[in-house]
Amino acid sequence: MHEVKNADTWILLTAKPLAVDAVAGFLRDDRAGAINLFLGTTRQWTRGMETVDLEYEAYEGMAVEEMQRIAREAVKRWPVEKIAMHHRTGVVGVAESSVLIGVSTPHRADSFEATRFLIDSLKETVPIWKRERYASGEVEWVRGSSRGGEAHQA
Repeated sequence: MHEVKNADTWILLTAKPLAVDAVAGFLRDDRAGAINLFLGTTRQWTRGMETVDLEYEAYEGMAVEEMQRIAREAVKRWPVEKIAMHHRTGVVGVAESSVLIGVSTPHRADSFEATRFLIDSLKETVPIWKRERYASGEVEWVRGSSRGGEAHQA
């Protein structure tokens, strides 16, 4: 587990299930009229193939540093009060959450925009890799992308 937490930012890489309620509580702020939470979950079907589970690997120290950089960029672009970026490592089953992005801002439009920026940037630049395992026995490593990723058969 790698974690960086202060009064306004909470970055976490963990093998444990993501704690949505804890993140929602962290994001609450008297200055914020909007809290936006994005949960990325393992879907059962991918391109017509049944998914058994996903497995995430990360270059953890570098991943946390990059997540912090992305959070700082969001704070420069929008009036963000608080940010949370949590990502699972290890095996994540169907319907389980692998990524949680949370933002609180004074107004909803900024919250939506900042959340979209954070998840898209995380997928594009943070060194986290995903292996998809299918019911057919096939396995694919997927490189992150805001456009859905690129699969590489293993």
